[in-house]
Amino acid sequence: MDSKQNDPFENAREFQALIRVTFSNQSLIVRALTHRSSINELPFLNGDNERLEFLGDAVIGLAAAELLYQRFPEKREGSLTAMRAYLVRKETLADFAREIHLGEYLLMGRGEADTGGRERDSTLSSAFEAVVGAIYLDQGMAKAKDFLLPFFGARLEQLQMDRLTKDPKSRLQEWSQAELKATPSYVTTAASGPDHDREFTVEVRIGDETYGVGTGKSKQQAAQAAAQNALARIAGRPGAE
Repeated sequence: MDSKQNDPFENAREFQALIRVTFSNQSLIVRALTHRSSINELPFLNGDNERLEFLGDAVIGLAAAELLYQRFPEKREGSLTAMRAYLVRKETLADFAREIHLGEYLLMGRGEADTGGRERDSTLSSAFEAVVGAIYLDQGMAKAKDFLLPFFGARLEQLQMDRLTKDPKSRLQEWSQAELKATPSYVTTAASGPDHDREFTVEVRIGDETYGVGTGKSKQQAAQAAAQNALARIAGRPGAE
């Protein structure tokens, strides 16, 4: 068991310094960082982060909806709904979590950690929601929005370009199904680097042929890069965008 897990409050203090948020109730942030797999190994903990995850999901959804409503007054409900879905989806939240190295600070059972739990999209997105839920309970909605807006802001250019439903994977799938009557598959072929700075290599295959290769800090990023690489390759073929 590493030193972070031996002293969960010191671990939480380090994380607060990183995200520049200081909690009045330190137990809240400790709980937000507690994965359910750690409870049996760390009996002094009072509970895991699943209830905070539930709350944080609602807070993130409301913050995203308010931001989009104010930022895009010309957009209709359908477009706003699609943009909000993009901002709050599991892969996006997991990327936000990686930006603040959240996986390093999770209190997690040894077995879960050894099988890649600190890098798993579902775990990271849930933990990010829990952190937001904890901020909301400790300091209110305004502080939760202050915490979230820099993450959301980095995605607004993409939102403004209306490419939410036309990301590289979506465009490649449309082309592949229309031209080849086949659906692309994505295969992770390599993973390198330490746990806090992993890099993945993904190949996109259609049938038996590899159409593109991409790398990224998450499997999702690498898959999108592979799809973009494939689109560049097929750009001169009929039907390609």
